[in-house]
Amino acid sequence: MQRDQSEPLGRALSRIATNALKGHAKVAAAKKNRKNRPNASSGVACAGPGPEPEPAAACEPVVKLYYREEAVAEDVLNVDAWQDGAVLQIGDVKYKVERNPPTFTELQLPRYIMAGFPVCPKLGVEFGDPTGSLFRWYKETKPRAAEPEGGGPSSSSPSSPSPGWTETGVDERVYTPSNADIGLRLKLHCTPGNGQRFGPSRELESVCPVEAGPGTCTFDHRHLYTKKVTDDALIRTVSYNILADTYAQTEFSRTVLYPYCAPYALELDYRQNLIQKELTGYNADLICLQEVDRCVFTDSLVPALEAFGLEGVFRIKQHEGLATFYRKSKFSLLSQHDIAFHEALQSDPLHKELLEKLALYPSAQERVLQRSSVVQVSVLQSTKDSSKKICVANTHLYWHPKGGYIRLIQMAVALAHIRHVSCDLYPGIPVIFCGDFNSTPSTGMYHFVINGSIAEDHEDWTSNGEEERCNMSLSHFFKLKSACGEPAYTNYVGGFHGCLDYIFIDLNALEVEQVIPLPSHEEVTTHQALPSVSHPSDHIALVCDLKWK
Repeated sequence: MQRDQSEPLGRALSRIATNALKGHAKVAAAKKNRKNRPNASSGVACAGPGPEPEPAAACEPVVKLYYREEAVAEDVLNVDAWQDGAVLQIGDVKYKVERNPPTFTELQLPRYIMAGFPVCPKLGVEFGDPTGSLFRWYKETKPRAAEPEGGGPSSSSPSSPSPGWTETGVDERVYTPSNADIGLRLKLHCTPGNGQRFGPSRELESVCPVEAGPGTCTFDHRHLYTKKVTDDALIRTVSYNILADTYAQTEFSRTVLYPYCAPYALELDYRQNLIQKELTGYNADLICLQEVDRCVFTDSLVPALEAFGLEGVFRIKQHEGLATFYRKSKFSLLSQHDIAFHEALQSDPLHKELLEKLALYPSAQERVLQRSSVVQVSVLQSTKDSSKKICVANTHLYWHPKGGYIRLIQMAVALAHIRHVSCDLYPGIPVIFCGDFNSTPSTGMYHFVINGSIAEDHEDWTSNGEEERCNMSLSHFFKLKSACGEPAYTNYVGGFHGCLDYIFIDLNALEVEQVIPLPSHEEVTTHQALPSVSHPSDHIALVCDLKWK
């Protein structure tokens, strides 16, 4: 019965029939062996009254599945065919079918919980789904006594009373603790379900009590503009470099890059609370994220954003990667077309001409092919109108200040690839291209994107000196603009501030309905620079509402 749920029933029944036949054959063979086995004490074989006729060749038993006394068609998929109360008939024997009850395969609360920040449990459900499950949140009636020092009896010893719990009144998947919960642990009682039946309940207690939050965050004022999900005509889009933990937690980060940031505010558990609250508060339809650690995607972003109606895909780069989330009620994922620039440039005929140009400059070519940058490309289809499709691209270009020519080559590869997806594979679908492009509006990369071409004498072709020059002219087919304009900065650290992030949109098909204002300069610099106790990244999220033309 270990069959794939998406397999047609006929295949499963055929396998059952084959196995039943094998079983009959084994039984018959065993009987025959017993009859012919010599008697151990006398050495004489047991003989019957005469030669026993050979059994007729076994034929495959009839195997059918019935539901409400009607045979289930063999082209029905397993997931729909095997219903509670169905009857499986094998030969003359009938078996009652009972489906596995919904069951939690994974259940986890975040380690660090703060007042005012949503708590999103990580859930895995088999034979059910979170929307059909039941949740109830409790909090301790009073703080648990601290464990005595010096090896005395701990508060968790059998003699100590278990903590009392009171209902919070919240029976949803996500709970946002209040200041009244500070110092208290939380408990989640949940029952897996599938809309028809429920499985065994589980309870889960938080490891640590609720901590005080940081007060006002840089995104709180922005959330006033994004209180509700937009209507179907709009696409609220977010692009955000969330600062990978792999970069935030280094000694270099703590002492050189962000010495002004309180060390606890660089810790992942702390920053995840802020990132989850910020992203869920935008009520976005599309979210493109850069510098996403794989564990942050699976353990933090997916549980939080799934609880608010979004589904996501991830593409690893080296130590971190890209994530694209979309609102399930508005979009479904049709296909993915991610590439690594260095691989595509060498192997895809689409970039043959560009590779030939680059090959004239071996030093530059070597540097370009060493870079691990990728572009994540997802084709989405509107759930309300299947004729409406959109190509969503997400990237993080090479970071080095002197890498201007590398970013130009990477962008040329990206745009040629996106053209292939949005013109050849899905003719005429509009493009949204988000990312951290590590390029200010004065650079060649930005000029190339906005103007459609770049001359071979542009200064960025020698961005790392004469040795690595690679002069060439490039052009692309799109008519793109920056949906959020050219803010003074989207990255603000101690030694630098500038606009590096953009949401480029296809002017032929999309227009900007509104841009959500960025935090004020005062908010950004309250704690000197970013990141800080009130802002989880060194970048600022871009948020805008786009409209189909």
